[in-house]
Amino acid sequence: MKTLNFITGNKNKLAEVRAILGDVIDVQNQTVDVPEIQGSIEEIAQEKCRHAAKVVGGPVLTEDTALEFHALKGLPGPYIKSFLETLGHEGLNKMLDSFETRGAEAVCTFAFSYGPDSQPILFQGRTEGAIVRPRGAADFGWDPVFEHDGKTYAEMTKEEKNRISHRYKALVKLQQWLAEQQS
Repeated sequence: MKTLNFITGNKNKLAEVRAILGDVIDVQNQTVDVPEIQGSIEEIAQEKCRHAAKVVGGPVLTEDTALEFHALKGLPGPYIKSFLETLGHEGLNKMLDSFETRGAEAVCTFAFSYGPDSQPILFQGRTEGAIVRPRGAADFGWDPVFEHDGKTYAEMTKEEKNRISHRYKALVKLQQWLAEQQS
């Protein structure tokens, strides 16, 4: 396999995936309207991948991101996009104001499928951090409020973030798997 069809409409995610995987495989892009379902991070990732593989009729890679607040026992989790759209960065912070911990875990789950009748294979990465008041550019989701080692994702250069992020960790696992498939 020399080309990977990454299903996303998010140009920032596409750029990160290409930056991390570009030396290993040609990352192409297609946008597919996938249903937003409820369930665990893994269930959602698998269902998105199954749906995309049916629409495309071939191999696909999908991605789902979650942000788990320790104080809220994992919420908002895979629903972070809706929480962020509704509450904004300050609202996410206010959710934690009455708790002792602001700890959080960023989770990225990539799902790969060979095609419509193939069971998706999952590759997951996690990065521990904390929820802080917004700092840095506000152009990529919840990056301004997720802090790891003293910097928010939004304060990091793309290279810094791409070395430690939840997405990077998941992509390293995918990279290793791709290498095994090619040998």
